[in-house]
Amino acid sequence: MGKDEHKRKSKNRMAQTPKNQLRAQDVEFSQSMADQEDLEAQARAREADRRAQNQKR
Repeated sequence: MGKDEHKRKSKNRMAQTPKNQLRAQDVEFSQSMADQEDLEAQARAREADRRAQNQKR
């Protein structure tokens, strides 16, 4: 139980997410081209946003 056992050997920082891998990206959406899966995903996103807003209050 010397000094080396309690000291961190390296001071690595946490990895940063590259800008090209960020989730929030603006994409063009056409309602006329949307299929059923797109509409369901939009509904889920709206509900998730509503829950998040209610949780903040």
